[in-house]
Amino acid sequence: MLGAKIAVARAAGALSRRSGRGATSLPGKLLMRMEPSAIERLARRLPQGSAVISATNGKTTTAAMAAAILERTGTRLVHNRAGANMAGGVASVLLGAARADGIDGDAGLFEVDEFWLDRVVAQLRPRALLLANLFRDQLDRYGELETIADRWAATVAAAPATQLVLNADDPLVADLGRDSPAGRVTYFGVQDDAVALHGMAHASDSKHCRRCGAPYVYDAIYMGHLGRYHCPNGDSRRPQPDVWADAVTLDGTRGARFVLHLGDEHAAVSLPLPGLYNVYNALGAAALTRALGASLRQIVDGLEATQAAFGRAETVSVGGRELAILLVKNPAGANEVLRTLALDAGEHDVLAVLNDNTADGRDVSWVWDADFEVIADRVRRVTCSGTRAAELALRLKYAGVAPERLRVVPALERGLDAALEDGDGRLVAIPTYTAMLALRALLVARGAAQGSFAP
Repeated sequence: MLGAKIAVARAAGALSRRSGRGATSLPGKLLMRMEPSAIERLARRLPQGSAVISATNGKTTTAAMAAAILERTGTRLVHNRAGANMAGGVASVLLGAARADGIDGDAGLFEVDEFWLDRVVAQLRPRALLLANLFRDQLDRYGELETIADRWAATVAAAPATQLVLNADDPLVADLGRDSPAGRVTYFGVQDDAVALHGMAHASDSKHCRRCGAPYVYDAIYMGHLGRYHCPNGDSRRPQPDVWADAVTLDGTRGARFVLHLGDEHAAVSLPLPGLYNVYNALGAAALTRALGASLRQIVDGLEATQAAFGRAETVSVGGRELAILLVKNPAGANEVLRTLALDAGEHDVLAVLNDNTADGRDVSWVWDADFEVIADRVRRVTCSGTRAAELALRLKYAGVAPERLRVVPALERGLDAALEDGDGRLVAIPTYTAMLALRALLVARGAAQGSFAP
């Protein structure tokens, strides 16, 4: 009986929480061990079905935006808000919502790790699937981008009834909709050359046509390898987006503004999250929720009310100073954070934290592909912490940061204190994933931040 297995998994989760070990994924993992089809069986109880979001960068923020919009439609969501995005996390949130013969929710909204997408989608059978981007990330875990793209292509082919929402500006992602029938795909993208880069970054990915291997010709590059492109042999080109942004204004680390277009409708959006990367997250959320029936007004209101997701452009007050946390985890994401930080006036105090734990990727050579040069002459002090603090300091020195402005304090708590003590203005933290979790745990313990979760 599924009910008995649910009771056992819940009891195990409660025991784990009482022991202080957390239980975000444990109950779901146990339930799946007892009932391998648990996700499928519980997801069938959702009267409005599910939507799934996957990407290398921005899954959690995009899901938070989509949730804020869908809640304005009156939809009660079953949503993995804590960010546990592998099968165990999805199973856990469904388990938490399960009732005797039903489920406490109308629809599911799940962010899913890019490497787990095929297995989770096969069980969820979602109404809509948002694939937002593919950037080089954790090569020791995922392999090259083409590996993920092949898995995603197989996932799309195996779910012909699922509505696709794809980033038109990402060649690998847009190509996934090439053979889909009319009406199945909604594309989104940026249409504003005022925010285009002067050229492609040396660390950009997906520079070649997936069909013939020829290098793409770009008419505009917006972020990493995202932009307006075409294959010189005519094998592919960037699709015309159905949902797009123009008149984009980037207000440094404080926010962004743009005009959102949904077909023939449009409206101005003031986004409380910074950077062009969050404009892309907003476009993905808008396109997904539009496909699920949200109105333009509900979309705009939801986007403008979105709060920073856990550790992603989150701002707290600690030690009498404002601390902004900007997660970085690969070259493309780091470059956008650095680009955004460079828009702010004046000099910056920075706490940079580099870890090489499994969830970060053991290989941290990617920091040499991140363009720290753009802030080198704009920092007053950089405190480097984490398991690879010294290597990060070396990278910053080669970027042009004066040695007297660098300090290496590997222990995170001591590094945080040192960074807070040396200044009285705003402090910007740029941690990798596990460093962000550890930093937030410190902030929660000091009463500066709310809540925490175990991944």
